[in-house]
Amino acid sequence: MFFRQHPTRDSSLSYLFGCAGLGRAVAVDVVAGDEDWFVVQATLAGAQITHVIDTHVHADHLSGGRSLARMVGAPYCLHEAAREFVRFGFEALRDEQQLDVGNVSVRVLHTPGHTPDSICLLVTDRRRGDAPWFVLTGDTLFVGAVGRPDLAGREREMAGLLHESLHTRLLSLPGELEIYPGHQAGSACGAGLSGKPASTLAFEKRCNPMLELSREAFVERLCAEIAPRPADMDRIVEANVSP
Repeated sequence: MFFRQHPTRDSSLSYLFGCAGLGRAVAVDVVAGDEDWFVVQATLAGAQITHVIDTHVHADHLSGGRSLARMVGAPYCLHEAAREFVRFGFEALRDEQQLDVGNVSVRVLHTPGHTPDSICLLVTDRRRGDAPWFVLTGDTLFVGAVGRPDLAGREREMAGLLHESLHTRLLSLPGELEIYPGHQAGSACGAGLSGKPASTLAFEKRCNPMLELSREAFVERLCAEIAPRPADMDRIVEANVSP
């Protein structure tokens, strides 16, 4: 298995990973302008990009996902909940769906809260064993923080959904799992993000202050700490959902 984490502008983190032996790869959360990096890295790994996935419709940067998908002839994927507001065709992913990428498998976890369509991707390298190795957490769980709940305009409702997603979908997974989030410190998509671009679930359970709170306390604190909305958010979202 090969794995690349790509720090981008606006403190975003993008990913390319896959099976070098069978030459297949997945690109996740591509930022517009970075498409060539993915093409080059896939070529160096001897792999073809078979899926391009956004973990949600982004509000802080223009997505390069559709552009990359066209370049490499792969489907562009979002969770099926995005059909409610995205105005173009895409490959809809379902909760608990499994994608086979050579010897790598990717399990889709629907984790609404940051946005209604947010997903995390649980990744297993079957050559190492049947247990998952890491999870890409998008804007659901960061190192030291969690995603902001207000982008859909219903912050208390979404904060409650985020608490449920964290505790039923992620924190129930094995503690040794590595987590790789969609942002690091400097992003407007959460408050209190660490500058460290990876962690483990066990460490976050011990040290992430948001994960020890009851649902009521979580909603209150998260809604009290919402950062200013991303610059040009309305324009960016419109571009990311328009044909």
